[in-house]
This record gives sequence, structure tokens and C-alpha cells, in this order.
Amino acid sequence: MLLRPGLLTLEELQAIHAGGQPLVMDPNALPAILASAAVVRQAAEGVAPVYGVNTGFGKLASTRISESDLATLQLNLIRSHSVGVGALLEPAVLRLMLALKAASLARGYSGVRPVVIATLLAVHNAGLVPYVPSQGSVGASGDLAPLAHMTLALLGEGEFVVDGRRLPAAAVLRDKGIAPLQLQAKEGLALINGTQTSAALALHALFAFEPVLEAALVVGALTVDAARGSDGPFDPRIHALRGQPGQIDVAQYYRQLLAGSAIRKSHLDGDDRVQDPYCLRCQPQVVGACLDQLRHAALVLLREANAVTDNPLVFAEDGAMVSGGNFHAEPVALACDAMACAIAEVGAIAERRIAMLIDSSVSRLPPFLTANAGLNSGFMIAHVTAASLASENKSMAHPASVDSLPTSANQEDHVSMATFAARRLQPMIANVAHILGIELLAAAQGVDFLRPLRSSAALEQVHALLRAQCPPMMQDRYLAPDIGAAAALVRDGSLARILRMLPELPRLWIPA
Repeated sequence: MLLRPGLLTLEELQAIHAGGQPLVMDPNALPAILASAAVVRQAAEGVAPVYGVNTGFGKLASTRISESDLATLQLNLIRSHSVGVGALLEPAVLRLMLALKAASLARGYSGVRPVVIATLLAVHNAGLVPYVPSQGSVGASGDLAPLAHMTLALLGEGEFVVDGRRLPAAAVLRDKGIAPLQLQAKEGLALINGTQTSAALALHALFAFEPVLEAALVVGALTVDAARGSDGPFDPRIHALRGQPGQIDVAQYYRQLLAGSAIRKSHLDGDDRVQDPYCLRCQPQVVGACLDQLRHAALVLLREANAVTDNPLVFAEDGAMVSGGNFHAEPVALACDAMACAIAEVGAIAERRIAMLIDSSVSRLPPFLTANAGLNSGFMIAHVTAASLASENKSMAHPASVDSLPTSANQEDHVSMATFAARRLQPMIANVAHILGIELLAAAQGVDFLRPLRSSAALEQVHALLRAQCPPMMQDRYLAPDIGAAAALVRDGSLARILRMLPELPRLWIPA
């Protein structure tokens, strides 16, 4: 794949995230890279103090460094900032970090030599996974600790994770024929000053949640049929009057998924229920609003993936080096907080649909979806599990961006907490997948009680896909393995593929 600095698309980022995409830098980027590197080289040879080139860092910016120590300054920066803790970042996140950092530096505003970018791409293309702990960044002054760990591996001083083992970086690079990077003026700072970790974590969540959200639409539609709900609330005229794009699209998804259902036709006449519960009727309004938030987050993250977030920035046209604050990850933090609320809400309304299905006074299905309630508990406690997961997500959805702790002796006195804002999305997504897995089992059980009536062709595919792994629960049995299998169908794209096969439906994310 040709890596075009400043022009990456969401589809390209998704391909990098998935892996197996060797990256080649666009040769058109080389002149700007060389020009900015020349500015830094001139500054390093001059007498004027320039932050990041011949001064200390953070609160130590007023400390002048001699020309003979400039390379040591950059090396010490990486060593001293490699202080991360906690679980390791996943390989998909590291792939994005390496690619995003290379693309940002290649814009030609960071003053690094081409070899720095080439080393990032060589490590990426070799499939190497730097040892990078996930905790330790406050999302301002760049994602310093995680990017320092990544850089330390490039220097041959850190570690790589190979087959689950931590190995010395120097030996791994030697085995792959990659020369360890030797830093010159400003290059260490350029490598760790930026938002590439928080942005990569946020993109990781965005890509991981896409099939889960598509599954939520599929499972929600199956629940509508299982509860013999109406498709009237999905009438396009209703949603056109409000004009919210996500709502309009979600209603279209439901119309397509339910089209041709014999279950729906069976209760068009003689059904005394005037209106369905909100968890059925308001799905376009709720999930559509979530979709709009996620689409906005996708656009913010796409801009961030193409951004230059280094400091100071090098403007080769006039030889200026200007200090700023592009390393502050507030856009990422706010986008992730919006994503967290959307993820939590998708799970919350799914939990309500499960509660509705097991309540015979509302769904008109057998109590707790079991034929012999009392002797059997059916889905009673499966719903309790869903409720516990939905509650966890509500706590985790608390915005991270509203918190800030001053660092660097109050020089860096407002920070974004974007890295945690993005990192906490993965457990939330896992919770939603399990809630939807429980709903899928419950909705399929509800449809079983309506046989011989059949749902739409698309929803019968969903039912058959589940039943190939999980038989109906005719009496109480060990249900945890079924929940795991159903959740896997939600996360691995199996249900999403059924949705994507429907004609003329927009994809969830809209690339810029």
C-alpha cells in the first residue's frame, strides 16, 4: 500500500489495522522531508536556543545543551520516557501507531531524516510488535510513554514481542536485517511527541465496533419479529420529518431486514396493541443518534490520522521552527467520550429488549422464554448478566476528557486523558457483544415459539446461523457456552455480513 502523508483514507487505515499490508512511502513526500531536516540540522549547528533541538524538555526547556551532546539528549529522552505500565498494546494498535507516526513525520514538518521514517516502515512491514505497555499517557505533550517504548525498540534498546515472548530488540532487528535507528537532533522528540497512540487506540475501537453495531441492527430486527412488533415506526416519512441522517439510515436498515416477514403479516389484523415499547419503536431514534456520533468520531479520527502533531513544527519555506500544542489530544478525547456514550447506549437498549422478551405481559411469549416456567428459569438469569454488563458500561462511559492533572512541574498544566478515553472502549465493546449475544439467543427462542411462521429471508439466515451452533433451550441447561458462541457471531462479522448483503444499504462509517 502506498502511504500518502496527509491523504490516508478510512479504508486504508482499516486495512493497516487488519494487517498484511506492506507500506511504501509516497516518493513525492521526500522533498518536504529533506527540506525540514535541513532546517533542524542548521538549528543544531547554530547558537540560538531551539526547543527540542538544543534545549531540555518540558520544565527543563530553559536548560541549554551543547552541540556535542545533542544525540545523547535525544537518546536519553527516549530512555527516560519509556516508563509505561500495564497490559501490552495489541498488535493491531501497534501497526496503526507505526504507520500513523511514519505518515505524520513524512508530511515534512518535523525535521527528521528519511531514515527515521524508513525504519518505522521496515519494522511495520516485518510484522514486528514492539513491547509497549498500555498505561502511562495523559494524552498531552504527546503519548510520551507508549511512543517512547515503541521508539526504544527501533533503537535496538527496547524489546519486541515475538510469539508471546519479550525478546531484546537488537537481536530481533538483526534477525530481520533492520539496522537500529541512531537518533540525531530533534528526532527523538519528533517520534514521541504526537497523538499516534491515542488515535490508534480510538481507531482500533471504531473498527472493532463496526461489526458489533451492524449485529445490533440485525439482532434488534429479529427481536421485533420475535415480539411481533410493528414495522410502522420504521416508515421513512417519520424519519424524513426529523432529518437526522443516522436515524433515517437505521430505519432503512430495519425496513430491509424485516421485508417479507410472514410473522409480521400474521398479526397485521387482530392485534390489539396500539404501540410497541420504546425499545422496539424508538430503535431508529436511539441507535441512529449513536450512529451519528460514531460517524462524527470517524471523521475526527481520520483528520487526526492525517495530522502533524509534533512540537516544535518546522516550516522549511522560511526556516522557522515554531512551538505550539498540536500534541494535545483533546479532539481524540472528546471523540472517544462520544463513542463511549454511543457504545453504552447500544448495549442499554439491547438490554431493554431482552427484558421485554422475557416479560410475557409485554412480549406475549412464554414467561422467561421457557415452555415450563417454574420448573425452568429459562432466560431469567441470562438477562441479569446482560443487565450487569449494561450497568458496567454506564460507569465506563463517564467522560475521561473532563479530568486533568498537571504534569511536568505545572508546565503541562492541562491534559486530555485521551489515551485512557480510547483504551477503555475495548471492554465496553466486549460487554455490548455479550449483551447482543444474549439477545440473539432470546430472540431466536422467541421466533421458535412462533413456528411454523417464518421471518424474513435475512432474519431466517440469522436464525439458522445461530442454530447451527446453539440449539433451542427446551429446558434449562448450561447456557454460558451458548452466550459465548452467540457473542462471537456478533464480534466476528458473521451477522454484519448478512446486513451487508442487503441491497442499496449505506455502510455505517462515511469516509471523508
